[in-house]
Amino acid sequence: MTESVRVGVIDRHPLFRDGVTLALNSQPDIKVVAQGDSVWDAIDIAQVNAPDVIVLDAGVLDCGMGAVESILQHHPAIGIVILADTADEEHVYGALKRGVRGYLLKGACGTELVQTVRALYQGQNFISPGLAAKLLMRSGPSGFSEPKESGPLPPLTPREQQILSILVQGRSNKEIGNKLELSEKTIKHHLTNILQKLRVRNRVEAALLASNHLPQSMLAS
Repeated sequence: MTESVRVGVIDRHPLFRDGVTLALNSQPDIKVVAQGDSVWDAIDIAQVNAPDVIVLDAGVLDCGMGAVESILQHHPAIGIVILADTADEEHVYGALKRGVRGYLLKGACGTELVQTVRALYQGQNFISPGLAAKLLMRSGPSGFSEPKESGPLPPLTPREQQILSILVQGRSNKEIGNKLELSEKTIKHHLTNILQKLRVRNRVEAALLASNHLPQSMLAS
């Protein structure tokens, strides 16, 4: 990348916030432009610093997702990734429904955080593969608009079906590419087409839809 990804980091705990900042600033293509410890800091950073990505501690959202909605209403180009201590399905689905494009557990490694920030900068959604796989094994809460199960899947090419079947397993683009001996760029292109054909907003919704329609023999392969 010729330009740095500009990132804002919000976390209640200074030590953890410093660790996130250090991990991101160690990359030549990423620069942390501002830090804070509250939702008000997040809103202020969005307005004043206009970062490409905001890394947001789920713990500062105890009062709800209003801050996220406010940020995205006024700055829709900002990619928000939430860092959470635990995987609460209702919170994850609620965040995705409101426009959050990344969700990681705080136990994730620095490499995964960097990968997520880059993915959001490139316009992708990213949920840690392990978390995505866990979510797919359970039903979504009643308040989440899951993809409809009625009717067959729209026509997909054999390659798209193959990629979708691996996506259901919670694999990242890199892992899918390695398994199929394709580049990440090629996988990204196919996934863009898949999301458009399925009329879903992100890879988790696509995987949920696929898990309800693709043959079990394909999903287990």
